[in-house]
Amino acid sequence: MSEQTTSGASAPLTPTDPAPSTTTSVTTERQPAWRRVLSGSVGRNLGLVLALLVLVIVGAVTAPDTFLGVSNIMVILRQASIIGVISIGMTLVIIAGGIDLSVGSVMGLASVVAALAVVQDLADQTHWIVMVIIALAVGVFAGFLNGIVIAYGNVVAFMATLAMLVGARGLAEILAERRTLQVGGQREFITFMNLDILGIDMLIWIFVLVAVLGWVLLNRTTFGRRTVAIGGNREAARLAGINVKRHVMWLYAISGLTAGIAGVMILGRTTAGSSVNGQLYELDAIAAVVVGGTLLIGGRGTITGTVFGVLIFATLTNVFVQNNLTSSVQAVAKGVIIVIAVLLQQRFARGPGRTT
Repeated sequence: MSEQTTSGASAPLTPTDPAPSTTTSVTTERQPAWRRVLSGSVGRNLGLVLALLVLVIVGAVTAPDTFLGVSNIMVILRQASIIGVISIGMTLVIIAGGIDLSVGSVMGLASVVAALAVVQDLADQTHWIVMVIIALAVGVFAGFLNGIVIAYGNVVAFMATLAMLVGARGLAEILAERRTLQVGGQREFITFMNLDILGIDMLIWIFVLVAVLGWVLLNRTTFGRRTVAIGGNREAARLAGINVKRHVMWLYAISGLTAGIAGVMILGRTTAGSSVNGQLYELDAIAAVVVGGTLLIGGRGTITGTVFGVLIFATLTNVFVQNNLTSSVQAVAKGVIIVIAVLLQQRFARGPGRTT
């Protein structure tokens, strides 16, 4: 009899079990508007702006005579421009859940091929734009190879692009015969790449143009929405009708294209194609993308955040140079910033309302 009473008393408690989750849902929905804004991309970009401002203040205090000068600001932007262009392509790849370790080597290869004597002779007979087209073609071709191996060969992106990193650098050394190839004879090309438009260097304008095109591609096109969807859940994207393999192939082609553009930029700036151009640029690009808020696991990221990430590292480097600090100290500081960025990513990746 007592067993029946106990059973009867406990039975009404069962329907009340879901109550805690209902309360949590209501609490989440009633979050203040400012908190919802700060937990999104606006809040993350605001944090990047504040970090950049802190670095600017530190630079202005420690090097008051030079840091805020127009010439020094232009130096920072020029240093950011080449890495910035590579980082735009890297952002798209990482948002889709991939990685491209080959961009620095592809950039070096593109600069070497464009500086070959046969290419310069062809440019002499036609127009210097031929050098640019060939450099971009080299980048796109290398990116396509990466994409085909990864998407259709089912090779892990890390390994496929690592192979391209080694292979492209080796091919650049073979073509250049371990020499630096000068393009001093292409005066029109060099003049164009060193133009100042409205007082702003051509390299900076190229970075701005690539960043704007990358933003439009990611935020205003079906291609961009599919990129985010693939990074969020590749299988769900496939079931939704997206040709995931073809899309991934194009993403790596775009990454190769940005590496080719960077190859043209450094060729115009240094007037030389070399197999050492772009060494370790892939690591700088990945660091800028991560600091900019793009998740390494894919599914979330912004071009705006990447631009701020690039500017943060360029400004940090300039602050160290202004204060005569060694490259070793710079490397340690960059490492600390990357670790902090990854830790913050893990926190934000949990999403609003989650505590575990």
